[in-house]
This record gives sequence, C-alpha cells and structure tokens, in this order.
Amino acid sequence: MTNHDQLTHLNAQGEAHMVDVGDKAITQREATAQAWIYMQAETLASILSAHNKKGDVLATARIAGIQAAKRTWELIPLCHPLMITKVNVDLIPHPDQSAIEILATCKVNGQTGIEMEALTAASVSALTIYDMAKAMDRGMTISQIKLLEKKGGKSGHWLADA
Repeated sequence: MTNHDQLTHLNAQGEAHMVDVGDKAITQREATAQAWIYMQAETLASILSAHNKKGDVLATARIAGIQAAKRTWELIPLCHPLMITKVNVDLIPHPDQSAIEILATCKVNGQTGIEMEALTAASVSALTIYDMAKAMDRGMTISQIKLLEKKGGKSGHWLADA
C-alpha cells in the first residue's frame, strides 16, 4: 500500500490534485533526460545521410523535442505551465550500437521542477525519429527513457547512478 503523504499529487483522501506551488521560492532549475532509439544499421545510415523521403530526421526530431517540452503541461495531467528559458536536444549517433542517444536539457526560473519537460522532450524526439523512419524499419525500439540529472529547488542537486 502506498503512503499518500509521500505522493504530492494526491490529497489526504487519495484523490489526484494539482500541487499549489504559489508559496515556493523562485529558483533556477535544470533537468536532463535521456532516451535511446535502436534500429537496423541501414536505417541509421539513411538517417545520417539525410536522404530520408520525409526530410531531415534529426532536425525534425530536435524541433519536435523542443515543442514537446513547451507543451508538457498540456500532455501530462497535473503539470504546471512553465516559462521555460531553454530547451536543448542533442541527438548523438552510435553506429557501433545502431542507435541514436537523445539528451534533452531544459531550464526554468520557477517554483516547480522541470524534469517532466526534459523527459517529454527526449521521448517525443525518439517518437519522431520512429515516425520518420518507420517505412524503413518498423522494428525500431525506444528504451532507457530516464532522468539523468536535476538541479535547483528545495531538493537540490540529484544525479542518476551517483
């Protein structure tokens, strides 16, 4: 059984609600998330050569990730709309693994964290790569979506696998 006191999005009765962050201090907050998409070697080569029929896969995935971060509050229930100050999406090819690693970093000066925005950016970037290359490789696999690091706020600095 879950202790409702530890889950901030549940009230004393166990009902979902949006957390009131109005009394929290405005601090600089930053989060970095990661996702991986694995594919056939030929698919990766096609993506990297920018000869995809649908256009530049990596540029489109980068833009999709940025847009997704900005719209996270519309996609994930109970997320607050944030005035994001920066979104950076890096798409790193790994030919030895037939994969693309996605790193999404988001920043905000605000009263609540930005982890969900970074996770959403990484996820949607991976989904966009899948969408644009699925005609070549429907067996692509998206995995290892996780938060790598967060800074700022009351809980301070957190680093995965630290």
